[in-house]
Amino acid sequence: MAIKYIPYYPDTLEGQALLDNFVRTRRILRYRDNDRIAEHIRRGMPLYETSVVERVGTSAGGSIVMRGECLSACAMLMEQGTKVDLVYIDPPFASGADYAKKVYIRRNPLVRRAMQKAARTLDSGEMRAFEEKMYGDIWDKERYLNWMYENLMAIRSVMSDTASIYVHLDYHIGHYVKILLDEIFGEENFRNEIVWKRTGAHNDAGRYGIVHDTIFWYTKSQEYYFRECYIALTDEHKSTRFRNVEEQTGRKFYPGPLTAPGSGPARVFRGKPLAPPAGRHWSYSQQNIDMLEQQGRIYYSSTGMPYLKEYEDEYVSQGRRVQSVWDDILPSKTGSELVDYATQKPEALLERIIEASSAEGMTVADFFGGSGVTAAVAQRLHRRFIHCDVNSNSIQTTRDRLVAEGACFDVLEVKDGVSLFRNPVQTMDKLRSRLIQGLNESASLDPRFWAGSITDSQKGMMPVYLPDLLDSSKRVLDNNEIYAIIHEALPDLGSDVHRVIVYYVDIDDMAGLQQFIHDENTQTNITIELRDLKQVLDEVVMEDEATWTVEEMGEGLFHGWCLTLTSFHSDRVWRKIMEFNLNGEQQTAKKVADGHKTQFVPVTISDEGLETVEWLSLDCQNADRTAPWHSDSEVRIEKDGTATVNGHKSGELWDATISADVRPLRLKVRNVCGDETVFVL
Repeated sequence: MAIKYIPYYPDTLEGQALLDNFVRTRRILRYRDNDRIAEHIRRGMPLYETSVVERVGTSAGGSIVMRGECLSACAMLMEQGTKVDLVYIDPPFASGADYAKKVYIRRNPLVRRAMQKAARTLDSGEMRAFEEKMYGDIWDKERYLNWMYENLMAIRSVMSDTASIYVHLDYHIGHYVKILLDEIFGEENFRNEIVWKRTGAHNDAGRYGIVHDTIFWYTKSQEYYFRECYIALTDEHKSTRFRNVEEQTGRKFYPGPLTAPGSGPARVFRGKPLAPPAGRHWSYSQQNIDMLEQQGRIYYSSTGMPYLKEYEDEYVSQGRRVQSVWDDILPSKTGSELVDYATQKPEALLERIIEASSAEGMTVADFFGGSGVTAAVAQRLHRRFIHCDVNSNSIQTTRDRLVAEGACFDVLEVKDGVSLFRNPVQTMDKLRSRLIQGLNESASLDPRFWAGSITDSQKGMMPVYLPDLLDSSKRVLDNNEIYAIIHEALPDLGSDVHRVIVYYVDIDDMAGLQQFIHDENTQTNITIELRDLKQVLDEVVMEDEATWTVEEMGEGLFHGWCLTLTSFHSDRVWRKIMEFNLNGEQQTAKKVADGHKTQFVPVTISDEGLETVEWLSLDCQNADRTAPWHSDSEVRIEKDGTATVNGHKSGELWDATISADVRPLRLKVRNVCGDETVFVL
């Protein structure tokens, strides 16, 4: 349960006025359930307890990496009085895609010497990969817009008065979100629609190739930080732009405009007043025009229209100003910045945004942080960063990335009472497939409300409602949701249904909700049974098992401790491998039956199971299992089996050991699927 709810804006009247704007939007955008989100806005952002699970470096300096919902992160920042100066978000696009993490089985370190002696390179049979779902970008339009509206309102609440926000979307939903942004930030604070050309060409059948994303830039107010960006001139740009040559000096120049949109008075050029073209005004004062005339920097066309001479040699040193179409930044296909994360964006993209809309020492936030590119670039450019995501793989990827950058930060976790299994989409899958006993899909039930049904010998078929863990607005079961279930879902059920099961995460007022159900549910004979989903979710995480030896090594300056991992077993990874092998065998059998010659090589794991270890760390300061983690030494096993020790790539195959200068007290091991387990030594 939330500790309390934080208003979206300090001034209640201001917030109410913005709700009036939202009502106006509802008349423009007639999408389902948008009246319910207004109740969530009035209630406020849920504030939960947060705990520091790890402190990296000596001082975090205000930089944090947080696992939790955007709303929870904004509520915490609001409560602390923390303001952010720049926000970049790359939220799900409502594209229908379902993104997955590539999972790689490592080499067995116990046969390291034999592999070195054989001097073989890996092939597809030795390094097998299978995928796990990271998060589902599977929203319908209505739910997505409600979800986006609430999150954007929360983000605006923690932005400083001079802050900017960049919202990265694509063609699926961007035009709808643009209207929401106009409502929340004000049409007058819209700065640019940036078109980012993210690839060279697409072979999209039956239509033009889609090669771009859209980034909307808004500011909190009319006063904001912005520094113009420049890029180097290309030879093509030079040859096509700077065609004019100044006779006296031989300098090449381009005749640039002296006007801007709007209206204004005439100016004197060559001793005569000259009115600006229709719908334009002179963008220079008379004093500046006279100065440019004296400097010989005004060029007159054959019609007598004055232009400003923009010299090529000045542009070469400074470059040309970046415009609203960005076609010079392509995603990195190879290189050190790749972290094997779906939807990863190039660092150059964030460098441009951060350098343009923030200064050193400012705070940059990304509330759908993904691969951590925003935090990593902000760290490199000497800004504070806030990275937030619900996906544990995002937190791990970002944490490792920032450690390699030498960053100092705290890793926080929101204690909202929900034990997620890796991420919301996998948790929902696990609830449907294993955790809720007897739950089966049913094509006859409305999927907007029912996850399936349970059949009982005495009670018959019981439809089951599950709150969508992807949607933070569903976290609290309230009168609005119950009203929809009673008046929209129950009437469509068959006469053989006498009971439904409604799972909830939180309820503000149980007695009040039950009274509401009693008062509203008068038209059916169906009983609504409420069940606490947290009791089911508590069983969602199974910790891995490991054995090890710890040995004191050397003496004097070379004294230290060495931990050797002797075995590691993960039920989670084992089940994924079994699923992968079974699927591969079934597909191969089908291909063989169709006449194809093919062979499937299953993934095999040794008795020791060390191939399933991705990363391990030693804490030499804390023996308390629940204390914040302090990594005194860590090893990451790369896909090719080599070890990266404390952020430095060794190039050597991992030998199942990790060392520290002093005696280690705790060990943390991450398996290849991303689950982490702490062992007290």
